[in-house]
Amino acid sequence: MRFLITICLLLTTMVAFGQKKKKQDQKAIKEMCGCYEVTFAFAETFSPDKDYQFHDNYKSGGLEWVQLVEDKSNKISMQHLLIVGESAIVKHWRQDWLYQNTDLYSYHKDRTWTPLSLPKSQVKGQWTQKVYQVDDGLRYEGSGSWIHLDGRHYWENTSNAPLPRREYSKRSDYNVMLRTNRHELTDYGWLHEQDNDKVLRSETEDKVIAKEKGWNTYKKVDDTECKAAQDWWAKNQQYWADVRKVWDELYASKTILSFAGKIEDKALFHHLFAMGDKMAKTADYDSNTVQKEVREIIHSYQN
Repeated sequence: MRFLITICLLLTTMVAFGQKKKKQDQKAIKEMCGCYEVTFAFAETFSPDKDYQFHDNYKSGGLEWVQLVEDKSNKISMQHLLIVGESAIVKHWRQDWLYQNTDLYSYHKDRTWTPLSLPKSQVKGQWTQKVYQVDDGLRYEGSGSWIHLDGRHYWENTSNAPLPRREYSKRSDYNVMLRTNRHELTDYGWLHEQDNDKVLRSETEDKVIAKEKGWNTYKKVDDTECKAAQDWWAKNQQYWADVRKVWDELYASKTILSFAGKIEDKALFHHLFAMGDKMAKTADYDSNTVQKEVREIIHSYQN
């Protein structure tokens, strides 16, 4: 009897610890929301090929609003909106966080993603970060644990990804980026640190052509500085909710997904952005009609 009581107390303690840890994780994730002065900086650091010609360092930045889109027990979704100039808005990347998620998509190459199922034991207590492109299409995702230790709060994972937007239209010497992403809260806001391998992938091998360091800082500023992005989201959030719903239908299929880069010299996001601009001005918005049109656009790019 004493043994059973001890086991029950131990299990109760473990459950309580898990719930406390999960709340810490949720708080850390949502700390990334708000208005930020952002700086994106990348530098190639090493190549195994002595004849490799290193590319110039890359640096850009601006104001970015990180909007909390969904806040549930096992899912947190955040949309990034980049402010260009005084008030022009670029719908940037989106990050979803799923607790103890077992269903992922892994990037292969050539705009093709394959479904990946992880055992429950492997993702216990972990969060999957799912990163989406500007049109809410797939980008990369991976599972890892949030660490809260010695005053630090961070999450880390390594996963395959397509080329970043800053390079995909300029380079053809590699076709996969093996990304190690580290998100860490800081005294000024948060840091997205990256250690990336630029990989040329064939059907038989992966060849690393260069390594790269990424250092993206998010310095917190007053939310009022991002009012233009907040106003834009208020006008456009229903349309993008419908776009996400159509994409989610595809992701739920758990089949290989492959897409054309361009059709008649236009990328998929051009069509979805144009439709979004049109829907923001319409007085008779209808979600069913929008989803039907979005579905047709996306399917036209599927291989």
